Amino acid sequence: SLLQRRETAEARRLVAHLQVALNSRVNIEQAKGVLAERHALLPDEAFALLRRQARDSNRKLHDIAHEIVHGGSDPADPASVDTG
Repeated sequence: SLLQRRETAEARRLVAHLQVALNSRVNIEQAKGVLAERHALLPDEAFALLRRQARDSNRKLHDIAHEIVHGGSDPADPASVDTG
C-alpha cells in the first residue's frame, strides 16, 4: 500500500512537471508566431530573436515568450523590452 502510494505521488509529480513544460513550449511557439507576423520573419528567425533577447537580458526564454504573448513586449523594439 505504501509503495503504491509513493508511486502514485511520483507519477503525479511527473505529470505536473510535464504539464509545465508543455505550457512553456506552447507560449514559446505562440511568441514565435507573434514575432514572425509582426516582423515578417521565418519561425527560425523569430526563435533566434527570442533566444537572443533571453540571453541578452539574462532571463528565461519562457518568461520573454510570455511577455510577448500576454504583455505586448517585443524584443525587436528596444523601447518595449523590460531589462530588469
